[in-house]
Amino acid sequence: MTTASTRQWPVALLLSLTLLLLVTLSLPHWQGLFHWLQPVSKQVIYNRDGFFTLLGSHLLLVLSSGLAASLTGIGLGLWVTRDSGRDFLPLVSTLASVGQTFPPVAVLALAVPALGFGFKPAFFSLLLYGLLPVVRNTIAGIQGIAPAVQEAAQAMGMTPWQQLWQVELPMAASVILAGVRTSLIINVATATIGSTIGARTLGDPIIAGLINFNLAYVVQGALLVGLLAISLDSLFDYLGRRLYSAAEGY
Repeated sequence: MTTASTRQWPVALLLSLTLLLLVTLSLPHWQGLFHWLQPVSKQVIYNRDGFFTLLGSHLLLVLSSGLAASLTGIGLGLWVTRDSGRDFLPLVSTLASVGQTFPPVAVLALAVPALGFGFKPAFFSLLLYGLLPVVRNTIAGIQGIAPAVQEAAQAMGMTPWQQLWQVELPMAASVILAGVRTSLIINVATATIGSTIGARTLGDPIIAGLINFNLAYVVQGALLVGLLAISLDSLFDYLGRRLYSAAEGY
């Protein structure tokens, strides 16, 4: 990778973030465009909550559930690649797969009686839904390290913890980060269904638009969700390139 290539990515990241903020702040002034899109409606700009407020609460839900899924998934992935947990590897992989096989709406329906409405059941649903990519990539990253490297670390007298922190995790970091990236990007869109059980997200205008047959509301919510996904993807792409560049320097 060239140095010039690495330097270009912060610019792309800043552009995507700037576009997200500009669209979020300027959407209430796009009356003309949305009147053209939805000529039969008097109200074409969703105004029950501000778009910036919805973006912030949506991002909070995605990042908090993503952090919990990442910590849990990485922890499980590391455990089943140790001698103490290797026998549980098929079980952990199966449970993580089941968590993503269940439709998020079904998980919400099961979680609401126990957790109530709002943030908590949406958080729980996204946590389960985001586990699989993190667990799988953590296992793949650790198992992809050449046995010769691990043998060399043992020959140098490294303890298992030193081998994990100084050798295995740095070498598997880019693969693990790709799993976290996939988990978060999926949940940016999945989080919109949290609006069906009272969580404040960018799904609010989408749900309101579907209920009221207002295409303008749907487009406003979908546009911001798409821009948020692009911004997060650009961030992780940049971080991945930095990790790869750092690994080349060793």
